[in-house]
Amino acid sequence: MRWKGERQSSNVEDRRGASAGSGGSGGPSRFPGGAVGGGGLGLILLVILSLVFSGGDLGSLLNGTEDGRLTEQTPSTERVTGTDEQKEFAAVVFAHLEDYWNQTFDDYDKSYQDPTLVLYSGSVSSACGTANSAVGPFYCPGDQKVYLDLSFQEELAQNFGATGDFAMAYVIAHEVGHHVQYELGISDQMARIRQRVSEKEYNQYSVRLELQADYLAGCFAKYLANETYNGKPILEAGDIEEAIYAANQIGDDTLQKQAQGYVVPDSFTHGTSSQRVAWFQRGYQYGDLEHGDTFSEASLDLN
Repeated sequence: MRWKGERQSSNVEDRRGASAGSGGSGGPSRFPGGAVGGGGLGLILLVILSLVFSGGDLGSLLNGTEDGRLTEQTPSTERVTGTDEQKEFAAVVFAHLEDYWNQTFDDYDKSYQDPTLVLYSGSVSSACGTANSAVGPFYCPGDQKVYLDLSFQEELAQNFGATGDFAMAYVIAHEVGHHVQYELGISDQMARIRQRVSEKEYNQYSVRLELQADYLAGCFAKYLANETYNGKPILEAGDIEEAIYAANQIGDDTLQKQAQGYVVPDSFTHGTSSQRVAWFQRGYQYGDLEHGDTFSEASLDLN
């Protein structure tokens, strides 16, 4: 991906090296669902640990409350992670996302409020509570911010072989996809659903929510594929393949097979590898809001 020298978003807070108690309220989320983490990517290590050591109870590892929000942890000063180049890259990707989603919402005669990207090291306080970097990238609807520890890029490459800058761009685009869902009112609908269905049923809705964020990330990729910088295409050969490989590596079935050798479909929260890849590719194919209805019954047949 060509990005050096491009506009960087001004909606970036660099909290790296700050204590977890600074820069956020740490109070309860306005939504019962709390933070939306990583689209699978952000929860890679916790998913594996959960399956191996706690029989699949991911909530206990996240220190979540009954309503799903993150709980408070002891603030501490963390070492700064991530290079200046990684920070600049994230800010450029975020700027492209701002351009794309503002343009898209204008096309649909809808208003759009830009989210904020928070860069942190080790642990961070948000309106959804305090989280550490093991949670990975996440979106908090309570403050409309995406939280990212830049060291996650190394984790993604070293543990799952998902290398390349566009794999990371996919991660950021997925999290901003959750903000788009917030702007469209889907997050509110999910909060109401969570109050009236069982955990097993809600897992199905969670899968649909995450697959839709993958679809929206694919829409963004299609947008970039048609953009140029200094007369050259922004996307380079292999960029889309990097995103597809990352999506494949973090499907629920792939993670569970790696962790325990077998799959438990009822515990899925993000979708299978084939589903995640398919919905990203669908977004890349259509690039609109009309074809991203992952909540229809027909979408469940996509495996």
